[in-house]
Amino acid sequence: MNAAPPVPAAQVIGLTRSFGGPPVLDRLSLSLRRGEFAALLGRSGTGKSTLLRTLAGLDPAPAGSVRVPAARAVVFQEPRLFPWRRVWHNIALGLRFADARSRALAALAEVGLSHRAQAWPLTLSGGEAQRAAVARALVRQPELLLLDEPFGALDALTRLRMQTLLLRLWQNHRPAVLLVTHDVDEALLLADRVLVLENGRIALDRPVTLPRPRHPAHPDHARLREHLLASLGAGQSDREQS
Repeated sequence: MNAAPPVPAAQVIGLTRSFGGPPVLDRLSLSLRRGEFAALLGRSGTGKSTLLRTLAGLDPAPAGSVRVPAARAVVFQEPRLFPWRRVWHNIALGLRFADARSRALAALAEVGLSHRAQAWPLTLSGGEAQRAAVARALVRQPELLLLDEPFGALDALTRLRMQTLLLRLWQNHRPAVLLVTHDVDEALLLADRVLVLENGRIALDRPVTLPRPRHPAHPDHARLREHLLASLGAGQSDREQS
């Protein structure tokens, strides 16, 4: 007897979403496997954030089917910490456990912020605030982690450090991850699967089989990067400058 196929961590079938004009998402279908790291690329305005917000339950799905686990969490580009609550309290907010504080402190330790647990959010650097946002997501032990350009506002060095941290946390916890990003290099560094959204649908679904740890000098890296940039409509001069 053949084994039943594994149940996906998230599944979208025929999702259509519009805002009074042509559909932003047009009968889109997508399945995310448990424990996989997928990156979603696309030009501005193609509906990447709309898809992510729908998966997060923040936007409705008026047409189509969306199946996601109850245990899911979102990290946005802005940390969205409550400035009137200390950092550890931001992490524990909404947890219905007797040990919510100890769970929050453990999550902060995992992202390297134990020393800032009692701090006020406005005293954090940009990187520290985003690490706190990641801790707040992971403390909920999500089966599905949704990331909407989480490092886009950070300087280059802090962004590299956050990418390394995110990869380590994913390897430790193994949620399914969907990372929305404009950065092809970030997608190739982190993801095992890259999706390109175009005209409201998934126009490209490409596995990334580069060995870890990844390095741009790998010969397959340059070929895959060129392919992804071309799929995004980048001209030769754009690719040389990126």
